[in-house]
Formats: sequence, structure tokens, C-alpha cells
Amino acid sequence: MIRINLLGRARPKAARQAVPLEATLQVVFFAAALLVAFGVLYYNWHSTNQQIIEVRVHIQKQTSEKARLEQLKAQVDEFQRQKVVLQQRINIIEELQRNRTGGQELLDALANTVVRTDTLWLTSLTRQGNGLTINGSAGSINAVANFITQLEHSGYFNQIEIKESVQDSKNVAIQTFTFTLTAQFALPQDKSAASIAVPAGKG
Repeated sequence: MIRINLLGRARPKAARQAVPLEATLQVVFFAAALLVAFGVLYYNWHSTNQQIIEVRVHIQKQTSEKARLEQLKAQVDEFQRQKVVLQQRINIIEELQRNRTGGQELLDALANTVVRTDTLWLTSLTRQGNGLTINGSAGSINAVANFITQLEHSGYFNQIEIKESVQDSKNVAIQTFTFTLTAQFALPQDKSAASIAVPAGKG
């Protein structure tokens, strides 16, 4: 339905209701609080996420380092095994070298002591390292004693010990004594000490 203003007066406008200032401030504060809360949550999330990434990177590095150390340990174990094998070979070579070293000097020294002792001859010689076991026969006990003296004065033998000296019962026609003695052989430190001693008196 159409309305006609017969009085010619302007129709008053509807009055606008003013929004209270307190309500406006509440809305602003609420929005600000939401923004701050969102910022704090985002910061915490970002910080936590960054820590997670750093932890994962650290774990990956530690895993790689563990694998490297395990490989290094395996190499060290292999080196140790090879070292043991090589050391065993070196020990064998050194033992053979010790047995070979001074062989000529040993024979010469024994020969010189024997020829300087009358009525004495050697029947066997056993060498193990520097240890010697000497078996022989002599015309008398004094000849055995002279032989020991010659060994001591030669400069090649020490720790001489007589193990056995008995009269040989197999040969009754001639009196002989069989003997066994042990000694340690060593090359003299000073070559001048290697000179053979003057013969002792005949037994």
C-alpha cells in the first residue's frame, strides 16, 4: 500500500543506537587476545618443530658416527689379529736367528776348549736357544774340571753346571769318565774378551 504525506512534513529518520564504548573495547581486547594466543601457539609449535628437526638430525649424525666407529673397530680388530700373527712369525724368526747366530763362534769356542784340555772329547752337543747340553768322555775327573775352567775363561759360556760325571763301566781296560754338563752360550760384548784362556795344567 502506498502512503501519501498530506501534511508536507519530512518523515523523521529512525534514530541510530550508539554502540557502547565498553562493548567495543571488549571486542578489541578479545581480538587482541586471540591474536596473541595464536602468536604464542605458533611460536611454540615452530620452536617444538625446530627442536624435533634438530633431534632427528642429531640422531642421524649419531647413527652415522656409530656405523663409522663400528667399521673402525672392525679394522682395529683385524689389525690386532694381523699383529698377533706377525708377532708370532717374528718370534719364530728371532728364535731361528738366535739359534743360528754365533753358530760358528760356538763351534770354534768349543773346539778351542777341547783341544786345550788333554784326554777329553765330546760325544754330543744339544742347543736350545742359548742353552747347551754337552756330553763327553774324559780320561780323568781333573780333565772334566779343566774343561769347565776353559769354558768359563773363554768368554762365551756362563752358568756352567755339571750334571753327571761317572766312570765308564763299559771300558774296563782304560779308565774313562763320562760326563754331562749344561751351560749358556753368549757372544762376548767385548771382542777382546773372546780370547781363549791359557791352558790349565794337565790332569
